[in-house]
Amino acid sequence: MSGTFIRSGVTATVLSLTLLAGCGDGFDPRRAGALESLNAQQIYQLGEVEVETGDPGDAAFYFGEIERLYPYSEWAERALIMQAFAYHRDADYPNSRAAAQRFLDFYPAQPDAAYAQYLLALSYYDQIDEIGRDQGLTFQALQSLRAVIEQYPDSEYARASILKFDLAFDHLAAKEMEIGRYYLKRGNYAAAVNRFRIVVEEFQTTSQTPEALHRLVEAYLSLGLTDEAQTAGAILGNNYPATEWYLDSYALLTGQGLEARAQGDSWLASIYRQVVRGEWL
Repeated sequence: MSGTFIRSGVTATVLSLTLLAGCGDGFDPRRAGALESLNAQQIYQLGEVEVETGDPGDAAFYFGEIERLYPYSEWAERALIMQAFAYHRDADYPNSRAAAQRFLDFYPAQPDAAYAQYLLALSYYDQIDEIGRDQGLTFQALQSLRAVIEQYPDSEYARASILKFDLAFDHLAAKEMEIGRYYLKRGNYAAAVNRFRIVVEEFQTTSQTPEALHRLVEAYLSLGLTDEAQTAGAILGNNYPATEWYLDSYALLTGQGLEARAQGDSWLASIYRQVVRGEWL
């Protein structure tokens, strides 16, 4: 984080704890008017303590009160980005996203706008888990991460966004592979080919590509389309010769008296001419 974020020095923490103690055992910060006797800095410090040692949901409440009570102050700007951070730490992704978006709307030219955009992207990215779930969040994460990379290329968050973008992109390819394998196992070879083709054409840079090419060899051999199977094997052999997928494809092809060699004029032959022979140049 930049300097606007958590300043957890001893002085601030001690002062915040002193404020808490002075409020008394029966103090309820959510009671109407409970925080109006405190200035913006004091409320901010209460939020810092909750972020570091307490409940991030309570921290978000404190930061939100600064925005309400002192809307045009310097502390309101700091509190808004900290509220987005606190909500994210609390895994309250919709509210984190909303706070980050408000920061971008109100303070688009401020240095912390890059972090706000990054938090917005994380609010989608951190919900990506099982491959089998709907991939709408993955698409939204990719769009938001791309915004960080393109709008703030010199920020400290651009590199992390690039890494996460690659992982999210691979996640989408893995989803296509999962569906393709499902069709392949059930003998629906045409549908399987369509899914593996998506990986080869649209997700060439992901780790899923070698397996996709091997599965194309399997599917095309099952369909009796030997030219396509041999071409898929040729691409695999030229680009991923040391992988288990090429060894398996080689065994399948030679077992039927075939070679891993480009044949015919299919979409795979076009891919072969581009990625192996460089004929798109």
